[in-house]
Amino acid sequence: MGERRKFSGKKILITGGVGFIGSNLAISLVKAGAKVTLLDAMIPGHGGNPFNIDPIKSDVIVNFSDIRDENSMNYIVRDKEYIFHLAGQNDYILSFTNPFPDIDINIKGSAVLLEACKRFNQDAKVIYTGTRGEYGTAVQLPVKEDAPLNPKGIYELSSLTAQKLFKIYHDNHGIKTITLRMTNIYGERAQMQHHRFGVANWFIRLALDGETIKVFGDGSILRDFLYVKDTVDAILKAALCEDAYGEAFNVGVDKPTSFLELVKTIVEVAGSGKWEFAPFTPERAAQEPGNFYSDISKARSVINWDPKIEIKEGIARTIEYYLKYKSQYW
Repeated sequence: MGERRKFSGKKILITGGVGFIGSNLAISLVKAGAKVTLLDAMIPGHGGNPFNIDPIKSDVIVNFSDIRDENSMNYIVRDKEYIFHLAGQNDYILSFTNPFPDIDINIKGSAVLLEACKRFNQDAKVIYTGTRGEYGTAVQLPVKEDAPLNPKGIYELSSLTAQKLFKIYHDNHGIKTITLRMTNIYGERAQMQHHRFGVANWFIRLALDGETIKVFGDGSILRDFLYVKDTVDAILKAALCEDAYGEAFNVGVDKPTSFLELVKTIVEVAGSGKWEFAPFTPERAAQEPGNFYSDISKARSVINWDPKIEIKEGIARTIEYYLKYKSQYW
């Protein structure tokens, strides 16, 4: 626990708090003694699942409202010492066919939150979780924070715009903010209903169901897959680091894994399922950025964070969880 005791007694808001990363973050903060409020609109398909917070349901306040609701946000940000902004539209297939939910939720929603802080709680420390997709195709590997920002899709563009909003409010209005560019997160409490985001978890579902996992291309594309507990650790370390405010950090792994290696590991650990090569779909081909993995030296040096869980162990923990609670996610 150590450093996390600093959150003891702190009033905290997590937007998207009933979702995948939000619920894992909430559980960690409750264990640290924080007073946690969760806000979630429970939009179908976005990952909000009441079972995610089952271990802490009597220890948190849950507010089922939308970050785009100004009246709600104006009220809920008051007196919060830390605000972790995880709510968002991150279905890249939806963004490919309809850009407006991304613009409305990710950009307008972030602006509503920041305006609420400006008007009613300028002392709040706000941590925004964006996406490594803000970089688009990597110019050089591993990708550093000062790399060109050329998002390939509307979702990634909306995340980058939100990140710029947080920086503007930090610089112009004195709202302390941090933005984190998250990589491919996997682990317990992710939605398992569809394949539109969370590729590693979807592969795990297919394996547990004895299905065939399609490996696009030749499977050699590299990614950095990050276990959710390492992700939560990065978010909390960033929040506690005064030198992190006003900055953007990669939160990923500098030891990449190919998709073929990922799938083979999942099938091996699960003891079920199989895989086959498949051609890219037009949607995937249009938005596929190629090899990508993060340079995390800035996070190492500034917030003293390093991922600890190797991919095989993370997959084993994830499979163990879903085997136990399959009925709550399938």
